[in-house]
Amino acid sequence: MSTIDLEYLRTWVGKARADVDVISVRHARLMAATVDYAATERICDGGNLPPLWHWTYFLEGAPARELGSDGHPARGGFMPPVPLTNRMWAGGRVACIKPVIIGSTVRKESSILKVDHKQGRSGDLVFVTVLHEVTSHQGELLIREEQDIVYKNSTPSGLDKGDPPAVTSSQFSRSYTPTSTMLFRYSALTFNGHRIHYDVDYCRTSEGYKNLVIHGPLNATMLAAYAEEVSGLKVQNFTYQGVSPAFIGDSITIRATVEDRKISLCATLENNAVCMKAEAIVG
Repeated sequence: MSTIDLEYLRTWVGKARADVDVISVRHARLMAATVDYAATERICDGGNLPPLWHWTYFLEGAPARELGSDGHPARGGFMPPVPLTNRMWAGGRVACIKPVIIGSTVRKESSILKVDHKQGRSGDLVFVTVLHEVTSHQGELLIREEQDIVYKNSTPSGLDKGDPPAVTSSQFSRSYTPTSTMLFRYSALTFNGHRIHYDVDYCRTSEGYKNLVIHGPLNATMLAAYAEEVSGLKVQNFTYQGVSPAFIGDSITIRATVEDRKISLCATLENNAVCMKAEAIVG
């Protein structure tokens, strides 16, 4: 671990920041259009924001001079300066404690919870866990979330060696194929400048991916929505983990198996390989 000073990176633990935003109905309607949300009548002032749509708010707007070559804000600000080339949203745990009301003003407090190093099949991995707490204008806790960001060096194929697990059956399933328009819209709604989602030359030459990468949070959002669709209940807790990248042109099947209030979920590719797995508790 000669190039990774874990002790130095851990000096970022406890670093915090806060932001306030209005849960704009216009922004929510744009998200509904992006993911083809069926119940558009629910997207109105006073309605409940669907699960994980809070990711489209509290947007950072760093000027171009403060961006890294990957399109993200340069490292060493809020996030520690991990010296590995690729940064990905690896997974997380979301507790939906109370509804986020469309049209309301909410506050998000974020802090670096921990920094860990692991050795993966492709080499060094550094995981940075960020805690987010979203509260109402009155100070009520609405969402508590732990978000895992993984840093790794690029590999020639953009994939670690070894095949991802496969799933061939589930109680419920449906498929969708993300398009370049969908990726552009989701990047715009989240103000996500990461070039792996729109710059195919950068994908291949700098980060080692074969094509444009589907946003992990987009797949997680689709899985959370499917948990509510098949159960008819609201997501209370949602845990998700990226397993392998999904690329533009891939047909993605979202699958769900219901056992009482627990929904086991995954997103699979055409060869049934899992690209994301998740679990929802509904009620």
